[in-house]
Amino acid sequence: MTYLLFQLVSVFLLLLAPLLASCQQLLQPVDCSAIYQQDNSKPSGVYTIYPAGERSAVKVYCDMASEGGRWTVFQRRMDGTVNFYRGWDQYKIGFGNPAGEYWLGLDNIHYLTNNKKSELLVNMEDFEGKKVFARYSSFSVGAECGGFVLSVSGFINGGAGDSLTYHNGQKFSTFDKDQDNNGGNCARSALGAFWYNTCHTANPNGVYRWGADKTLYALGVEWYYWKGNDYSLKSISMKIRPVL
Repeated sequence: MTYLLFQLVSVFLLLLAPLLASCQQLLQPVDCSAIYQQDNSKPSGVYTIYPAGERSAVKVYCDMASEGGRWTVFQRRMDGTVNFYRGWDQYKIGFGNPAGEYWLGLDNIHYLTNNKKSELLVNMEDFEGKKVFARYSSFSVGAECGGFVLSVSGFINGGAGDSLTYHNGQKFSTFDKDQDNNGGNCARSALGAFWYNTCHTANPNGVYRWGADKTLYALGVEWYYWKGNDYSLKSISMKIRPVL
């Protein structure tokens, strides 16, 4: 009788294992696209994802509406409440509040884009209420050992112009880790952190300022091919999703 009971329990556990694994996958989505695919009625908002497995839980803002939804937001500026002039360690792990302004972290962005083709959407708005976007059909960030190199291509114009291709192939730079192609330190001179070249046509992590201001050059939250280097945007958000 004991042996028969043991066999029955073993069979039950074998049958239950796939269900448990399936439930675990449902409870631990790797990104916002996985959440959307589980339930496409979920609204935009803050969710928990697991970019690198069960111990990598992180809260993010999921955009379930723009251009078909499924977007994992990794960068967002909207009101100047968070200081983005920070060092390498904080840009690596992330900072801020996903319900407002935040940076998801270079490690997480790498995990999300390393093993599958991803696309990028950059939404922005000026202080006059005009909204535009730039979209790129291919986007990835390399590992830290290589400097978190940016790979971006396939520009699609949504009125913003292409301010990111200039940064393609660049390593990420902060004021305390200079990896740009400039003789100086672009992160220090632009008061931000980004994949600077010599230095930038996009500075989304610059100082939050209010619209047109020529008193300080190229320091604001900027997208050059839309508003130039003397206009700091009201809002900008950068978001990714896997290409299905």
